[in-house]
Amino acid sequence: DKVLMELIEPYELRAAKLREFLEDVKPLLRYDIVPLVDPYGPSVTDPDLQCLVVSEETRRGGEAVNKKRLENGLPALALYEILLMKDPDHSQNEEEKISSSSLRQRLLGTLLRPPRQDPALPSRPYVIGLTGGTGSGKTSIAKLLGHLGAFLIDADKLGHAVYVPGGPAYEQVVAAFGAEILNEDGTINRKVLGAKVFGNQERLKSLTDIVWPEMARMVKEQIGEADAQG
Repeated sequence: DKVLMELIEPYELRAAKLREFLEDVKPLLRYDIVPLVDPYGPSVTDPDLQCLVVSEETRRGGEAVNKKRLENGLPALALYEILLMKDPDHSQNEEEKISSSSLRQRLLGTLLRPPRQDPALPSRPYVIGLTGGTGSGKTSIAKLLGHLGAFLIDADKLGHAVYVPGGPAYEQVVAAFGAEILNEDGTINRKVLGAKVFGNQERLKSLTDIVWPEMARMVKEQIGEADAQG
């Protein structure tokens, strides 16, 4: 349940960074760094351990370790509590302490690796598709890209445009679903049309087979327009 768990660095890299830090602090000590495959690790089985360093956040974990050690017939460890380092530059949505969760949040929006070069793709215009469910932030991201100079193509607006009288899909949709889908002014009543296709995969496919190719054609036209505008 860590924040942005997908961006957590692999164990090998984290262990290497930890070793580098520890050896920089005290190079004469010997460090055994082991992966934890359970909440306790060797702390509840190693008879040679004498002390466990905890923070105010993890003290209860240290107490749980000692309880488990006593159950295993081992002496309790001395719990040495340290204060957490505060991050003076943390933002409002980040933790007050120095935290890898905050570091991962700061990675958002940065390139983790260079864009893949595909010789089959034209160098311009560069097309980015924004997808996602309702409320996922598509409009906000599109506005930001627009402010940076991107040419915006709103597929929702195109989806409405194909249905209007004189639009590329209007005649075909009316022919396929009947005049009962029309309002008095001749426009397509999308609610009535939606009720006809809702829950009916065959009818839905009939509609998308008409509408989607027309939308794709309109998108390609607008990409050509963007290219012409540079």
